Amino acid sequence: MTRLFTIVFGAGLLRPAPGTWGSLVALPLAYGLHLLGGFWLLLGVTVLVSLLGWAAVAVETRGKGDHDPSEIVIDEVAGQWIALFPVSYGAAMMSANVLNLWPGVVAAFLLFRLFDITKPYIIGKADRRGDALGVMLDDIIAGIFAAVGVVALAALAHLVLL
Repeated sequence: MTRLFTIVFGAGLLRPAPGTWGSLVALPLAYGLHLLGGFWLLLGVTVLVSLLGWAAVAVETRGKGDHDPSEIVIDEVAGQWIALFPVSYGAAMMSANVLNLWPGVVAAFLLFRLFDITKPYIIGKADRRGDALGVMLDDIIAGIFAAVGVVALAALAHLVLL
């Protein structure tokens, strides 16, 4: 069961770029969560998936040489959801259809992938931990960086459109 969870029911087995596939799978899942319970459900499930992911990654990597196999993408799902928080929250606060905020979704996806791939600053430091927490933490931090970028881009877009 931990294997299915960490590879997000097969998304991590897709090639090339399983991390990108994991992030793509996260988008419709986040949309569904947002429709079911808005931002607060997305937030709660993200926390739960992050904690369960940490435990499942520990089980899946125990005794193996590779602490972060490419097929494990539950970390990308959690990080991508965090990157989408401003979009979900904004839609909820404005009682808007979240799909109308599609530029924010695109920005969240692209920024998250950028930070996850390049691993600047503390993202790379978290990744170099070499343990299950590091596997999850680097994507969580990348998601936070991406979310800040989404907010900055939204502010810039709204200033330009005024």
